Amino acid sequence: MRSLDSKKLKVKLVRGFSGRSDTQRKTLISLGLRKIGQTRIHDNVNPILGQINKVIHFIEVEPAD
Repeated sequence: MRSLDSKKLKVKLVRGFSGRSDTQRKTLISLGLRKIGQTRIHDNVNPILGQINKVIHFIEVEPAD
């Protein structure tokens, strides 16, 4: 992951999560990602970073402008 020094993060779902564990599904849904290509902007805080690290193989993360 690149340096994420911005106050906001743009999170985009790039892989489907069917057939994955229930905790990974719930984490993606709690981030607001349900469909491939969907994007959400979140604050750069520790709870969100923990969720992102749990499902990093499904998403792309970049600083939001």
